[in-house]
Amino acid sequence: MAEKNLRIIISGGGTGGHIFPAVSIANAIKEINPEAEILFVGAEGRMEMQRVPAAGYEIIGLPLRGLLRPFWKPGNIGVIINYVYSKWKIKKKLCQFKPQVAVGVGGYASSATLEAAYELGIPCLIQEQNSFAGLTNKKLANKAEKICVAYEGMERFFPADKILITGNPVRQNLLSPNLTRQESAATFNLSPGIPTILLVGGSLGARTLNQSVLHNLNAIAQAPIQFIWQTGGYYSQSIKEELARKGKPDNLYVTDFISKMDHAYCAADLVISRAGASSISELCLLGKPAILVPSPNVAEDHQTHNAMALTEKGAALMVKDSEAKEKLITLAIRTVKDAAKLKSLGEHAYQMAYKDSARIIADEVMKLANKQ
Repeated sequence: MAEKNLRIIISGGGTGGHIFPAVSIANAIKEINPEAEILFVGAEGRMEMQRVPAAGYEIIGLPLRGLLRPFWKPGNIGVIINYVYSKWKIKKKLCQFKPQVAVGVGGYASSATLEAAYELGIPCLIQEQNSFAGLTNKKLANKAEKICVAYEGMERFFPADKILITGNPVRQNLLSPNLTRQESAATFNLSPGIPTILLVGGSLGARTLNQSVLHNLNAIAQAPIQFIWQTGGYYSQSIKEELARKGKPDNLYVTDFISKMDHAYCAADLVISRAGASSISELCLLGKPAILVPSPNVAEDHQTHNAMALTEKGAALMVKDSEAKEKLITLAIRTVKDAAKLKSLGEHAYQMAYKDSARIIADEVMKLANKQ
């Protein structure tokens, strides 16, 4: 195979936790071989259909959606029909595009794409972000030649001889070596000399985290610290209205979305976050002390498993979603004042980080391609 003819399919999405690693892997492949042709496959109506083109890659969408629970619901007939049609559609595209390797990162589209690729004899690699494997990747495990994971102990889900611990690729723009705390704090109109807590629940927001702030406005106002609060676009308007009624503390910077996450991380002494795989990988790579509040609304409760992988090694604190409204802000204020605790959490988090994950995975993709 001539290197200039390299063609790769990357499939998956649904959440940023799938899309960020997928784009990072694509970028790493392009660094190795700038002439590589990379085609993404996503699910129609999901966020990858906007995020991937914004990153500079072509994507095709499949009419896929998840199975309804319980599985015997009549609506699943339509889900299965869509899946069969999607698999036929992507198999036709694979025959035209002729990729040397198919990469799956989880999500609806990944299942149909890699099933079709396997049936056509195309080598498959899957990347599992979480410490508790997703249904799609578990289903595809026997069809993959290599399985890249971010946590130890994944033999309970996948064949041990296929596993490679690589960590999760993260957004490279977060790693800004020349960024200063002073510059970062100024981005949010904050003082660089005051302890700062970053609270982020994803681009859409996290209801429990937002309620925790609103329930503790008095404690926040009285604390000698600063907060950067990303509310998420979904909750933005209702939070503005509630803050207008109750009064916004001067030490609380509020925004629906943070575009300069590198500045936010740099300014923060402590981060409050959900426990998605991408978020955890970023926190570890940056060595950021964190309090994790796992979302209860995810498959197999995988965010709790992610969080426990850190808490068991002293690399993060955890608060249950059901207890966050009463406990989260109090714990955060106490923790951010404890320099020794912050240092310990940050050091242990960094010890769990995997560097150059995207490049390592890209190298594995190249090895499979070169076998063709």
